[in-house]
Amino acid sequence: MNFFEKIEKKAQIDEIVKRVAGGIIYNDEGRILVLQRKENDFYGGILELPSGNVENKETINEGLIREIKEETGLDVTKIGRFINTFDYLSSSGKKSRQFNFEVKVSNTKEIFLTEHDSYVWMNVEDIQNNDKITEEVKYAIAISDYNRKNR
Repeated sequence: MNFFEKIEKKAQIDEIVKRVAGGIIYNDEGRILVLQRKENDFYGGILELPSGNVENKETINEGLIREIKEETGLDVTKIGRFINTFDYLSSSGKKSRQFNFEVKVSNTKEIFLTEHDSYVWMNVEDIQNNDKITEEVKYAIAISDYNRKNR
């Protein structure tokens, strides 16, 4: 059983209904891509990682690659370190788990948004001090930052 199969199995055991894959993307200056949700959407206006629902027949890594492409136009070249997960209830009340990974993309210059109002490249300190970013995302970023500094 590979790593992705293990985290899938754990989600099944925990009775997770909705799987979400999220990517932490760094640009050449070490800033992280965050997207602003549309105001009329679930959690409207918050800043979040590029992420989205993993379809029923997809694996988490397949969903991650597809969602990043759909939301940003960016092509994933590598799924790097697994960072963490966090659980929440979706807008329809489904038990959801977001799986977060560091992701490398082929180009960070040309972003094409399809589901968000805007995007920004932020440094870690600004992310940690931003009240439009959830504590769960801040925690994932803190883990990623720690790992990058201690490789």
